[in-house]
Amino acid sequence: MAPSALEREDHSRDADFNRAMHGKSSEAKGGFAAMRGKDSAAQKAAVDEYFKHWDNKGHEEETEETRAARRAEYATLTRHYYNLATDFYENGWGTSFHFCRFAAGEPFYQAIARHEHYLAHTMGLKSGMKVLDVGCGVGGPAREIVKFTDANVVGLNNNDYQIQRAALYAEKDGLSDKLSFVKGDFMQMSFPDNSFDAVYAIEATVHAPELEGVYKEIFRVLKPGGVFGVYEWLMTDEYDNDNQEHRRIRLGIEQGDGISNMVKVSEGLQAVKNAGFDLLHHEDLADRPDRIPWYFPLAGSFKHMSSPWDFFTIARMTWWGRGLAHRFVGAMETVGLFPKGSQKTADSLALAGDCLVAGGEKKLFTPMYLMVGRKPE
Repeated sequence: MAPSALEREDHSRDADFNRAMHGKSSEAKGGFAAMRGKDSAAQKAAVDEYFKHWDNKGHEEETEETRAARRAEYATLTRHYYNLATDFYENGWGTSFHFCRFAAGEPFYQAIARHEHYLAHTMGLKSGMKVLDVGCGVGGPAREIVKFTDANVVGLNNNDYQIQRAALYAEKDGLSDKLSFVKGDFMQMSFPDNSFDAVYAIEATVHAPELEGVYKEIFRVLKPGGVFGVYEWLMTDEYDNDNQEHRRIRLGIEQGDGISNMVKVSEGLQAVKNAGFDLLHHEDLADRPDRIPWYFPLAGSFKHMSSPWDFFTIARMTWWGRGLAHRFVGAMETVGLFPKGSQKTADSLALAGDCLVAGGEKKLFTPMYLMVGRKPE
């Protein structure tokens, strides 16, 4: 997209909305505890703004025009998605909003951290480097990478609530001297050219309206010789957009995960090359012959449980676990302890979970296509 076609940033407007919707809930423990502090009117506005892109626009009705409308409002769509979904993520997944590979006997959070370490190791991140985390969420990966490498990390995020949460966690971990967070749109970053020794993105640039655009911005702010590493969400080249089942899966993932425009592996690889990078390595880590699939925590199946602690992670995704959560969220919304729209958001996240599992089982989707590129000297 040309710069003139990008959404105009308005940080003052976003800050005002953040205060109206979230109040002081960013200081809460997180998860459901934070949901009790939302403003219902602002929450409804976020729900209406987000779901206008999806209501009555199923896979059979989807057109290129509806996808173009989502791409045109990518920043607002992503910002409101995380206004609605962040507390659910923290409650059900933790503070690192990404998938990972699993080894036998490996606890869930250890596997999550190992996935972050693997990216940092593959990129060669080291102490003293100035590193940019593009789309940092609430800072879980950034905190882990700072601890693992002793690098100095700047997290970029277009959601004020997540930035507040990330800064709070960094302070609690004593990492505020090594880790900072900046408000901004990764399609139009405010950093000068050649600012960072390395840049990484973990399942975040999928929110861009086009990958080539965000990769070119990353190329711009990266120093010559610097390395960019990304775990990208992509449809595999087995995906056929004319296949109604394939399209249903892709659209369910996009709706439930705040994505305006997901593309295929071949397009992702071309985008990295078109941005100017020398591609050093690329691989679908989801296609490794692992005994335990990346999507097992979402599948609600205990057959892959390798640690007693995994019971609670899996139980939340069983039919009865989801049923209990559905009724709980609905009851809390009915009595006014959760804001209106909480149930709709939870149901949309559940839809995404089902479609992610289906996409993984059918080899149509990967959340961890690893690409590592270098900016030429």
